[in-house]
Amino acid sequence: QVQLVESGGGLVQPGGSLRLSCVASGKLFSIYTMGWYRQAPGKQREAVARITHRAQANYADSVLGRFTISRDNAKNTAYLQMNSLKPEDTAVYYCNQDRGAIEYWGQGTQVTVSS
Repeated sequence: QVQLVESGGGLVQPGGSLRLSCVASGKLFSIYTMGWYRQAPGKQREAVARITHRAQANYADSVLGRFTISRDNAKNTAYLQMNSLKPEDTAVYYCNQDRGAIEYWGQGTQVTVSS
């Protein structure tokens, strides 16, 4: 059983920055795609950013140029650096590990962007 533990959420003013972290248990972290998703109240969960085992990243149009996903395989950790935050970025952010037939999710961390 894989556990994903997110941290780094909080309250930030518009234009501010946050860095989310996701620590994964289990072996072979380096071979799996990691992703960040978010869910705002009353909306469906959406993909924010994903990074493959080869560190190829892709982003939702809404965050392109503002967010950066990265990974440190030695620490079994994925990161999401969020800059120029907007109120519409407010959501619960979830870490995801994609193993093909199985996906694992973290418990989520709240990000609130408000003045």
